[in-house]
Amino acid sequence: MLSTISVKSSVDSYNVVCGPGAAAKTPALIGGLGKSTGIYVLSSQRVWRHWGRYFAPRVPGRHGRDPILFDDAESAKRLSTVEGIARGLVRAGADRDATILAIGGGVVGDVAGFAAATYLRGVRLVHIPTTVVAQVDSAIGGKTAVDLPEGKNLVGAFYPPKLVIVDPNLLRTLPHREFRSGLYEVIKYGVISDRKLFSFLEEHMDTVLRRDRKALDYIIARSIAIKAEVVSEDERESGLRQILNFGHTLGHALETATNYRRFLHGEAIGWGMLLVTSMALRMNRLPRGDAIRILALIASVGPLPRLGKISSSQLQPIMAGDKKARGGCLLWVVPRRIGKAEWGQEVPWPIVEQTIDQLPVLARELFQQP
Repeated sequence: MLSTISVKSSVDSYNVVCGPGAAAKTPALIGGLGKSTGIYVLSSQRVWRHWGRYFAPRVPGRHGRDPILFDDAESAKRLSTVEGIARGLVRAGADRDATILAIGGGVVGDVAGFAAATYLRGVRLVHIPTTVVAQVDSAIGGKTAVDLPEGKNLVGAFYPPKLVIVDPNLLRTLPHREFRSGLYEVIKYGVISDRKLFSFLEEHMDTVLRRDRKALDYIIARSIAIKAEVVSEDERESGLRQILNFGHTLGHALETATNYRRFLHGEAIGWGMLLVTSMALRMNRLPRGDAIRILALIASVGPLPRLGKISSSQLQPIMAGDKKARGGCLLWVVPRRIGKAEWGQEVPWPIVEQTIDQLPVLARELFQQP
């Protein structure tokens, strides 16, 4: 059974249609948006190899069989990729009444969303996310962006889609590492907002890792509902929406420091959540019992890629240049208890530095690494 979750935006409200089989309803769902001069598919070679045969006949019009494909590696999330997409849309004849259909993971959604926001000053956008991260997080909320060499997501726009179609069945071709990576974003929602979701993950992580249908349906729908509630209240990240950045300050810095080659996005966020949880415990802002539970739940997803020789001194300037910093001051999302967090929190750099330097020791304990 499909569920529909409404998201408010400054432009209009839009729906996230969620549930097994939602993708099969693509023609009717897009048709319900009204007239369009063409549906133009943006995806990646990797995604289309798995799902092209499925979606091509389900995309209204002729363009489903002639998608615009681009590299979905984080290293390709650049302005040059957006230019290539825009030129492809011009050659395909896309006008201001066109609809862009983004089919893929977080990079596809971010890049296609920015292309939609800027092509002819904005055309209709529909997302069909195919990864856990995209289904529970990045496809919802209207954030679009590309990276610069200096940092992640530094050039972008708030541009809400007209529709998001979330089908857990699309996750079946996802490599296990990428599936696991997405679960850190689900844990995030439990820590910052929902004790019940957190407890469910504690009790059923083995079932979730096996991709049990009922478990996936629950955690995906619940995560979407939390994201929808937050972004409906604060679309432009002026207040409450900042809470969604739990773990992201260090996470984005790790991705940048390693040129996006060592960590998947969720894995970097996993490290970021370990850091902030440890800092909150060190500062007596989080009960020890809750901290232990959060660290244990993160560890239950499986071992994270090692930090290697990345140092706090190397990460500091990257974090200072993050878009979440204000006046060069790092602001953190700090958990106060499971299901409750505070945003915009300053943490003295010596505490940040000491905690980063202790992360390899913590990892050895949590993941039983030599």
